[in-house]
Amino acid sequence: MQTFVRRLPSSWQWALYSSRSSRTSPQCFVSCSGRRAASAAAAVAKSSPVEYEPPTYPTYQLTGKDVQRLNFQRNIGVSAHIDSGKTTLTERVLFYTGRIREIHEVRGRDAVGAKMDSMELEREKGITIQSAATFCDWEATLPVTNEKQKYAINIIDTPGHVDFTIEVERALRVLDGAILVLCAVSGVQSQTTTVDRQMRRYGVPRISFINKMDRPGANPWRVINQIRSKLKIAAAAVQVPIGVEDELKGVVDLVRWKAIYNEGEKGINVVESDDIPESVLDLAKAKRAELLEQLAEVDDEMGELLIMDETPTTAQLVAAIRRATVGLKFSPVFIGSAIKNTAVQPMLDGVCAYLANPAEVAVTAHDTTQPASAPPVPLVPASDAPLVGLAFKLEEGRFGQLTYMRVYQGTLKKSGIIYNARTGKKVKVPRLVRMHSNEMEDIESIGPGEICAIFGVECSSGDTFTDGSTSFSMTSMFVPEPVISLAINPEGKETPNFSRALNRFQKEDPTFRVHLDKESKETIISGMGELHLEIYVERMRREYNVACTTGKPRVAFRETITQRAEFNYTHKKQTGGAGQFARVIGNIEPMEYSEDLGRDVDFVNVVMGGNIPTNFIPAVEKGFYEALEKGSLSGNPITGCCFVLKDGAFHAVDSSELAFRNATIGAFREAYKNTKPVILEPIMTVEVVAPSEFQSAVIGGLNQRRGTIIDSEVRDEEFVCTAEVALNDMFGYSSQLRGATQGKGEFTMEYKNHMPVLPNVQKELEEAYRKTMPQAKK
Repeated sequence: MQTFVRRLPSSWQWALYSSRSSRTSPQCFVSCSGRRAASAAAAVAKSSPVEYEPPTYPTYQLTGKDVQRLNFQRNIGVSAHIDSGKTTLTERVLFYTGRIREIHEVRGRDAVGAKMDSMELEREKGITIQSAATFCDWEATLPVTNEKQKYAINIIDTPGHVDFTIEVERALRVLDGAILVLCAVSGVQSQTTTVDRQMRRYGVPRISFINKMDRPGANPWRVINQIRSKLKIAAAAVQVPIGVEDELKGVVDLVRWKAIYNEGEKGINVVESDDIPESVLDLAKAKRAELLEQLAEVDDEMGELLIMDETPTTAQLVAAIRRATVGLKFSPVFIGSAIKNTAVQPMLDGVCAYLANPAEVAVTAHDTTQPASAPPVPLVPASDAPLVGLAFKLEEGRFGQLTYMRVYQGTLKKSGIIYNARTGKKVKVPRLVRMHSNEMEDIESIGPGEICAIFGVECSSGDTFTDGSTSFSMTSMFVPEPVISLAINPEGKETPNFSRALNRFQKEDPTFRVHLDKESKETIISGMGELHLEIYVERMRREYNVACTTGKPRVAFRETITQRAEFNYTHKKQTGGAGQFARVIGNIEPMEYSEDLGRDVDFVNVVMGGNIPTNFIPAVEKGFYEALEKGSLSGNPITGCCFVLKDGAFHAVDSSELAFRNATIGAFREAYKNTKPVILEPIMTVEVVAPSEFQSAVIGGLNQRRGTIIDSEVRDEEFVCTAEVALNDMFGYSSQLRGATQGKGEFTMEYKNHMPVLPNVQKELEEAYRKTMPQAKK
C-alpha cells in the first residue's frame, strides 16, 4: 500500500485560504501580487534591516569636442501612412544634400526606382518593405541669424503598411526625432495614428510635413485641425503655401517672415524674398498669430509674452518652438510637395532648428547586476565613457549578418572587442560601416549618438553591446503579437534552403514566427497580415529558389476563462519500482493584462509550511505554462489566466519534478472545464477610403461582415469610414471592396484586441477541433 507524507495546515491557514478564495476574480492579480510582495517584504525585513541602496556610478562629462559634434547632428526617421510620400521625400532630401546625383521615382518609368527602396520587390510593388538607413550633410540656414551651418543627419526611411510595423517600431526606438508625413488631402489616417502611438512610446519629438500640396482638394488647415483633435498634440503651421494645387509656387516662412521659392532644375535653387505676396499676406498674419497662441498654451515663456502683450522676437519664437517640440508638447507643421520639389529644403532647415540632438534626449540603461526594481542608470553621449550600443536591426548581407547599431555612449572601433550583455559572449568587430541604403562606407571608428552597421557579429535584435567594463543593458523595443497564420510547404522535395530561409527571416523580423504543428506535422508561419506573409513567401522563391505552396490563412484565435474554479488533484502512477505521486490544491481565475509583468498570465505560489518542497515549485509553474499552450476547446493558446497554488502533498520517494508537472497539467485541465471558457478572436480596426457615392455600399459591406461602425467622415468628394471587424470575417474583403467601388476604394487594417466569438462560431470551432483529435481523446 502506498504511503505518503502530508502536513495538514493549521486552522488559521485554512481560514486564510478561505478568505482568499472569497475574493472576486478581477482582483486576483492585485491581491495575489500584493500578498506575495507583503510576505517577501516581511522576510526581507527579518533577514536584513538595511534598506537597499543603489550603487554609485562614475559620471562622465561631455568634452568641448563632443558638444561641438553632437550640437550639429540629428538622427531622424521618416514615418507616415501608406502612400503619403515618405520615400519620395527622402529621395529629395538625398538629392538636395548631394548624396545622390539624380532623382528617381518610386514607380518611375526609368525602372531604376528610389534609392531607399533597394529591394527588387519594393521597386516592383512601389512600397517600402524594409526600413533603410542613410546619412547626409546639410548646410542649414539658421532661423535667427540667417547664417549657414553644416549639420550631419542620419535618416531612416520606414514602411507605411501596418504589416511591417516592426520596422517602424525598431527605427523609432533608436532615433532622436522624426518627420511625420501627412497627405494634404487624406490627412490623419489609421497608420498615422499607429505611428503617433509609437513615437509617444519612445518619447520621440516630431515635426509634421504636409505633403502633396499640389493635389486637387489639398487642405492643410483641415489636416492641422486633425493633428490637434485626433493625435491630441498642439500643432501649428510655421509656413503658409503660396498658391494651392497646381498653382503651388512656394511658401511663406512665418518665423523668419520671408517668402521662399524653389527655382532651377528639380527645385535645387532656394530663392528667399522679403516681399510677401499680397494674395497670402492676410492669411500669413492670421496663421502667425495662431502659431503664437498655440505655443503660448504649451510654453510658459511665450505665454507670459502674450499676456504682457509683447511681440516675441525671432530668437524667442525659435527658442519656444524648439523647447516645446523637444519637450513633446508641440509639433511645428511644414508644408510642401516632394514630387514637385517644393519646400523640401526649408523642412530640412526645420529638422536642424527644432529637433533634438543626441545629447538632449534622456537615455537610460539597466544594470544587470542589480534587481529589476533598481533605478535606471542615465547614459551620457561622451566618447571617453564606457561603450554602450543597441543592435536594433539584423539583415543578411552579401558578407554575412549585418547588424545595425546605435551607439549611445563611448566609441566603437574597428577590430575592437565588444561584449553581448545578454549572452556574455566576447566578439571582435571585424568590419565597421556606415550605411547608404544598400551601399556601405567603411569607417575605423564611430562616436556616441551615431548609427552604424557591423559585420560578422552573431546576436539577436534588441541586444546590448558593451566594452566589458560595465554590466548595462538597454530595454528592447515593443514587439506586437502575430495575428494571422499560414501552413507552408515547399513544392517538390524539401531542401536545406527551406529551413535556412525561415531561420533567417525569423532572426531578422521578431513579428515573423515559425512553428511545427504537432498534429498535422505542417510548418506554420505567423505574421502581422496577409501581405506580410505573402512577401516572405515571394522572398523565399527569389532569394533561396524555394517555391512554396500555402494553405488557407488561419486566424490567431485564443481561449480564456470567465470565472474562478478550484482544483484538488492527485496524480498517482505505480508501474513497479519508484512510481509517481503529486498532489496540488489551489484555484485558477481570470486575470487582466498587467503593465508591470507585461503579460496577462501569472503563476502565484502561496504554499505555506513546506507541504510542497520548494524544489518542486518550478515544476508546477512549468506544468501550468505547458497547459496554457493548448486549450481544450479549439487547441489554441490560453490567455488571461492566473494560477494560484495554495497547498499540496508529496511522497518522500515517489514525488518528482515530472510527477508535479503532470499533476499541474491534469489539475488545470480538470478545473478549466468549470471556468466557462470562451474562444477569443482578433478584432481589427478597419479604415476604408472611397468616393462619396459609394458610401452606402461600403457601410453595407462592413455590416455584412459583422462590423461595428465607429466613425464616418465625408470630405469634399470622398469619405472615410472606420469600423471594428473580426479578422476572420475580413478574408476576401479587398476584392469585394474593389467590386463595390469600381476599383476606387482602398482600406487598411490594424490589430486592436481579442474579443469573444459568437456562440455559433464557438460551437463550429469546437466541433472542427474535435474532428482533428485522435479517437481515444474525444
